[in-house]
Amino acid sequence: MNLEITPETLAEKVIVSGIHVELTDALKNAANHQASKLLRHNEHIVRIRIDIEHDKTRGNGDEYVAKGLIEISGPDLVSSATSEDAYKSLDLLADKLDRLIRRRHRKRVGSRNDVRNQAPKLQDGEG
Repeated sequence: MNLEITPETLAEKVIVSGIHVELTDALKNAANHQASKLLRHNEHIVRIRIDIEHDKTRGNGDEYVAKGLIEISGPDLVSSATSEDAYKSLDLLADKLDRLIRRRHRKRVGSRNDVRNQAPKLQDGEG
């Protein structure tokens, strides 16, 4: 289900913000690129919010935490990823959110196609 994502749709549905980090154009473009991959999966996604946080208090070095929230019909999908590089955190976050979307889709389709959820078929001459 590859949907065509226009720049207007991307600007409308994706929110990227930085916490204790200045977002460069390259970092914003990387976040928008990852979000556009997620938007292609499901046309029912209302909004994707990505927060990139620079945390100096954890451990010896700097850490970047990428947090993602996908607003979709039903429960929202939330995930986060941590690494020493902001771009790597974005990639890890996109992978996690992609898995969440796929798992949600499998569960919904699986429960819809489950034999136990279907009405019994009527035999000839019944009802």
